[in-house]
Amino acid sequence: MVDGNDWAELRERRLAEPGAAEAYDAARLAYELGKAVREMREQRDWTQSRLAEVAGMTQPAIARFEAGGTVPTIPVLERLAHALDAELVVRLTPHLRPVTA
Repeated sequence: MVDGNDWAELRERRLAEPGAAEAYDAARLAYELGKAVREMREQRDWTQSRLAEVAGMTQPAIARFEAGGTVPTIPVLERLAHALDAELVVRLTPHLRPVTA
């Protein structure tokens, strides 16, 4: 069995591997987008099937998206936003880092 210290060490080693941090960030973003869509769907008391119907998608695609299992394209996000009567906002924001001389 892996204890907390071993798990933390394993996580740090894995995140240090090339491309791991980027993959982790992509997975986090997919999860956050899926969570937002699920919350908006549930606020409307819609099933995944209802959202799929309105968005022109399939219920399994909605389920995968809400679970964070896929990184969506902009057109998919636009379809979901339209179906949920929401505004899609995509922006790039610079990181705030100290200026070095």
